[in-house]
Formats: sequence, structure tokens, C-alpha cells
Amino acid sequence: MSERTIALVTGANKGIGYEIAAGLGALGWRIGVGARDQQRRDTAVEKLRAAGTDAFGVPLDVTDDASVAAAAELIAGHTGGLDVLVNNAAITGGVPQTPTTVYPATVRAVVETNVIGVIRVTNAMLPMLRDSASPRIVNMSSSVGSLALQTTPGIDMGQVPAAYLASKTFLNALTIQYVKELSDTNILINSGCPGFTATDLNGFQGVRTPQQGAAIAIHLATLPDDGPTGGFFDDAGTVSW
Repeated sequence: MSERTIALVTGANKGIGYEIAAGLGALGWRIGVGARDQQRRDTAVEKLRAAGTDAFGVPLDVTDDASVAAAAELIAGHTGGLDVLVNNAAITGGVPQTPTTVYPATVRAVVETNVIGVIRVTNAMLPMLRDSASPRIVNMSSSVGSLALQTTPGIDMGQVPAAYLASKTFLNALTIQYVKELSDTNILINSGCPGFTATDLNGFQGVRTPQQGAAIAIHLATLPDDGPTGGFFDDAGTVSW
């Protein structure tokens, strides 16, 4: 890939998203820091620039049509195109959260961000990605969304928020459908699991650092042109659907 590869990372103002931006920026890429909170976005951009990354802020609320459309226009005007999209922005909806106690409104909010937000952003950025020589889409998922792992005897996924878990299963299914529809293009599309990473999403209970959690996204964003597409991966390799 060119040293001037352009990437957009959603939810890049903190945690795994920030480390994805930092990791890709260290490769010499130009990074769009997508985030809805202006102060956190500006702080992240300043920190990335101080470390040598060519970063620029992208005001982006993945739940808002107008915000996403404006983000696409900003990127097109600022860089002239886009090569890599990392759909990282996500929420849990809070805990505890079991199927029998979760509020329908919570499920709607989680799906709006974690699934519909991915559709909204991906479709808005797709015209630019189609024009890229080596386009990549990385959907940050989680192994908790794996139906195979959830139903395998002896595997304990822990007490995962029900809406969040289902949203990641939904996202994995969506990844497959994008791959099928765009099979006649050169866009590589994959889901990635960061592992149990310590972020504010889980109250910093994870056992991996955000930098470690970002590794799979960086790997999938930098796949060679003959790399895999339509897969679900973590640092150890393929994750069962």
C-alpha cells in the first residue's frame, strides 16, 4: 500500500479506536479520527500529531444520517478519497443486561450504533472505497457474538450484555452480506475480534491493553491484495461464526 493511504477509524478518540489510528498512522498513513465528542476528538488528533501521525478530525455520529453524510463530504474534500474504513464505534448499552431484563429501548440503541451505524457509515464511504486501488473494510466485532462459541459445551463467555452480544452476531452476518454483494469488487471486508480488552466499554475489566486489542484491526486493514475476505479473525487466527 502507498504511504499516503487514507483511513477512517470510527470511535477513534479513545481506547482501541485510538490505538488503531495510532498503529495505522505509524505506517505513514493519513488518518481520519472519527468521533462525535469534539473535545475528545481534538485531543486525540493533537496527541496523534505529536507522535508524528498525519491525523485530522472527522466530526462523526454514526447514528445520525446528516453527520455521516457530512463526514463523507469532509473526507472527500480534505483528502480526495478513502482507502480503508475501520468500523470501530460501539456501545454496550450498560450492565447488567439479560434477555429477560433488558429494555427494548436499550436493544434499539445498541443496534443503532453497532449495526445500523456500520451500514450508515459504510454506505456513505463506499463510493470512495470503490475508487481505491486497495480498499479494505474492517468491522470490529467480538467473539462473544460467535454462535458457535456460545453453544460449544465447556466454553464460558461470561456474563455478556445481551443486546451487545446480539449486535455483534448481527454485525458478523452483515459482514458476510457485504462480501457477497461486493464480490465483484476488490474490496476486502472482514470482521475482527480484539479480545477481552480493558476499555471503558467494560469498565476496564479486560486483560488486554488497547494496543493489543488494536492489533487485529491493523492486520486486517493492511492485508495484501490477495488476502482473505469474508472472514472473522482474532490474533490467533480464524474465529468460528
